[in-house]
Amino acid sequence: MGNGFSRSVLETAGIAHTDAFVAVTSGDNSNIVSARTAKETYRVPIVLARIHDPRRAEIYRELGIPTISSVRWAVSRIHQMLLHRHLTPELTFGNGETLLVRSQLPSYLTGRQTTEFDVDGEIRVVEITRAGRSLLPAHGVLAEPGDLVTFSVAATALGRLSGFLDKELGT
Repeated sequence: MGNGFSRSVLETAGIAHTDAFVAVTSGDNSNIVSARTAKETYRVPIVLARIHDPRRAEIYRELGIPTISSVRWAVSRIHQMLLHRHLTPELTFGNGETLLVRSQLPSYLTGRQTTEFDVDGEIRVVEITRAGRSLLPAHGVLAEPGDLVTFSVAATALGRLSGFLDKELGT
């Protein structure tokens, strides 16, 4: 027993031979000290730390330690669920800045090239599921009825994607 930054505890746990270290105690200070110890003293290749105070994320980033902030993640998810409830992210990247979102294509988009749905730096079609089979979109691929499309989208562009998918012909 001991704390996560005690060298004897870390060595007993085999830190000298580990490929990754994740600091997930209930205290931000404990997490940063143990993460820095793993990274700087034991040269662990992959080190992550959970933080409760998202304002500390920049400090960790400057130290080269990626962070997971449950507060930031929760706020981001709540925001997405309230404003874009029909666009449920399949996967998020970073601190939620980029998402993978799947949506059934509305009928008014049938026959259009899937590359027309891309908005540079904001929205990109990355996969289409058609009749139960997945395909990667290529130039010239046309949307078909029933297509389930996976978009890579910047979180800041969710409203734009939502408006595009909700738009009815002639409105």
